[in-house]
Amino acid sequence: MEIMDKPIAKDLENIKGQLHQAQKELSVLYDISNAMRTTLELNHIMYIILTGVTSHAGLGFNRAILFLVNRQDRCLEAKMAIGPESGEHADQIWTYIKESDQKLEDLIADDKLSQLQNSSTLYEAINNLKIPLYTGEGSLLAMAFHKGTPLLLREPELDQYRNAPLLQVFHSKELIIVPLKGKEKIIGLIVADNIFTQKPITGEDVKIFVMLANQAGLAIENSQLYEMVVQKSHTDSITQVWNHGFFQHTLSEEMEKAKSANEKLTLLMIDIDNFKKLNDTYGHQNGDILLRELARLLKKSSRDRDFVCRYGGEEFSIILTQTSKEQGFDIAERMREEIAHHSFPKFHADKDLNIHVSIGLATSPDDAASKEELIAKADKAMYIAKFGGKNQTCIADKEAG
Repeated sequence: MEIMDKPIAKDLENIKGQLHQAQKELSVLYDISNAMRTTLELNHIMYIILTGVTSHAGLGFNRAILFLVNRQDRCLEAKMAIGPESGEHADQIWTYIKESDQKLEDLIADDKLSQLQNSSTLYEAINNLKIPLYTGEGSLLAMAFHKGTPLLLREPELDQYRNAPLLQVFHSKELIIVPLKGKEKIIGLIVADNIFTQKPITGEDVKIFVMLANQAGLAIENSQLYEMVVQKSHTDSITQVWNHGFFQHTLSEEMEKAKSANEKLTLLMIDIDNFKKLNDTYGHQNGDILLRELARLLKKSSRDRDFVCRYGGEEFSIILTQTSKEQGFDIAERMREEIAHHSFPKFHADKDLNIHVSIGLATSPDDAASKEELIAKADKAMYIAKFGGKNQTCIADKEAG
């Protein structure tokens, strides 16, 4: 009888261990799933996902990178990454988390996301990484994308991909690549490893990673759809730049951010010279074509961190973040000259169409402390430019009302 009891006892221990593991996995998935439901903001959702992959309260991987598909450019774009700078840094983080009893909700707070974007070396390394989707030689991520199933790669297999762009910034001896699936298609990939702990990635790790990724893919797809709807509601229908409502809301937000960070913000107000005459000559439909072309030029000439908006009629506004008065003037003059030399659509075959703009410029906090005052100062400077000869940039008079 005793001989029979030992195998039974061992089996019971195994079953208890499996139940404990299953309970832990379900708890992790439940917590991460609940966290993803708290927001529709894409950056925050991606941060929650990667925190779930890397935190002690989640899957516990050392590092992770999230890529999303850019279907227009046919590439995978690195969007976010989480991981310590070194083994020593990893120990410091894990010791702090353990001693302070950090829960998942503590780790996914908005201020943590801001810290990641501003200070992570890994985040900076992958920030502009784009991987074409064609499966050329050494194209590790493209191969994983087209394969569409999880890949666990160890050193011998990774050797054939040593020239892959990913491995130039993400040196690893063993890594896992898991697809992010939406309702009907793959929308991205997550890459993770245990570079510091050297803990082997097991089949159980792969299984729960895939379960998390399936939820994550749907959350990201929903967020992308939401952002498309929001963007459409904030976009001017004629020019496809931000509309007046978005301008008012964003200027308030950006001025607050600039004030908190002790930075400058410059506002440009841009008006097309003689637009009424152009409309009367060529018609309102052709006038709309000119507005669209001017908006395209302004977007092309602006930086990623700036906001090009249609203020109303033939007037545009551009919020130049982290920009001093001198920098703003240089940007405004470059834009004005590009517009003056641009070949706009010809509505009469024998005549070139030349467009000029007048630009007014005001800077916060130098010229104004409030949004309303900043708009008024930039608008007044723009009218001074128009009535002073047009096709020029004027800077706000700080003392003027």
